[in-house]
Amino acid sequence: MTETQHALEFTSQPLPDVLQELQPSQQQKIINYIDNLVSAKTDGLDELYQAISMIVKYIPHFVVIPLMVEHIRPRIAAGVCQKMSVDQATGYANDLPLEYFSEVSRHIDHRLMAEILGKMKKHHAEKFIHYELQHHLIHLLDVASHLDDRMLKVVAKHVTLPEHNDDLVNHPHRTVIEKIRRMQ
Repeated sequence: MTETQHALEFTSQPLPDVLQELQPSQQQKIINYIDNLVSAKTDGLDELYQAISMIVKYIPHFVVIPLMVEHIRPRIAAGVCQKMSVDQATGYANDLPLEYFSEVSRHIDHRLMAEILGKMKKHHAEKFIHYELQHHLIHLLDVASHLDDRMLKVVAKHVTLPEHNDDLVNHPHRTVIEKIRRMQ
């Protein structure tokens, strides 16, 4: 992956063709400009996420959950979640509607998401894993690479993997897929 692709991968958008046509020095100038622009526009968000995570500790879940689902975008909810303790984040994860939690999870660090899944109630974690396998397989494989064996067995129970090893030769998730396959 080029430095430009790495710098822009957080957007989940394909790299514009026009950027690929530029010289590396020109690409770097654009990356620096984008970094400065993003920094300026997001200045203070970490502190806001931290403050919200502290405030919601004192508000009952039955009040926070409907407000969150109705008024807070998943990316923002993920930012707040990342400022919470794993136990606090898990409490919300268990109570959020599955589709909303799925959207939130795509904005959470894979390692943290694996920790949250490992602490979720078994039924909720299994529902989430099953949903992600159906709708966001690559995302779940990214998270699965950080899951403990107990949770990886849940994934193994629900996933259907390619039959031939030839299908996995250059697959970016080959290691976790092989581990899951051994558990089946």
